[in-house]
Amino acid sequence: MVNVIEVIARYDGVARAKHLAAAGVSDFQLKSALARGDVARVARGVYALPDADAGLVAIRSLPAEPACVTAAQIRGLWVLQPPPLPHVAVPHSRHYPGFVCHRSAAPPTLLDTVVQSLRCLPELDALVIAESAVVARGVTFSELRHRLAGRNDARERRLVQSIVPQSQSIIECMARYWLRRAGFHVESQVNIPGMGHLDLMVDGRLGIETDGAKYHMDRTSFEEDRRRWNVTTRLGVPTLVVSYGLLLNRPDEFIAMVRETLNTLSAAA
Repeated sequence: MVNVIEVIARYDGVARAKHLAAAGVSDFQLKSALARGDVARVARGVYALPDADAGLVAIRSLPAEPACVTAAQIRGLWVLQPPPLPHVAVPHSRHYPGFVCHRSAAPPTLLDTVVQSLRCLPELDALVIAESAVVARGVTFSELRHRLAGRNDARERRLVQSIVPQSQSIIECMARYWLRRAGFHVESQVNIPGMGHLDLMVDGRLGIETDGAKYHMDRTSFEEDRRRWNVTTRLGVPTLVVSYGLLLNRPDEFIAMVRETLNTLSAAA
């Protein structure tokens, strides 16, 4: 027998009646789940689990589907910041107050989500989403190039060309973006003997390690970071450690710090 809760869970906790019926959920099963409080009717033809995300409930109650940056967030892709308004996909030209609407004939696939983000968002916001999708092997370069072949997609193609599939984190992606934008030559995941891979190397002389607090809260990660930094110091590879907050809120300060450090290294040579 089909489990109603499992079916709704496959839709991230919020499903429409047509999806339940297609999965084999009977009217009796649905009414029983409603009576037990296992499921709630949140809108006409829309059902949700008690712990369903309120934002997703609101979107599917319109009715609409998550799109662009909102869909990227739900899918677990890298997102700089939650959008001020949810982005939704609708099959018509109607607009809903409090939502950014994208016209879409069907619920966006992962590829659709990435393409929407590239066309809709500022460069860095779009890049981190696209890069994380490529890193996770959810989309390929060839798929992106095929979808972005139009004459109006030049900016989007340039962003796709800057994606590094070996990227290890959103912070690395952000740092690389600001450095390249400032005109520096940047290499990613550079092998350092005895250390592993350095996140970034600038102009072949200055290492950049990215430090996100949420990735480095346990003692093991703390000790590993210190070991890596000690290796670069011992090998004479000057390395700056930068944070998410610096790259998000004060990128000019980051670039000035890199430029000043490189100038100091040149003077000491």
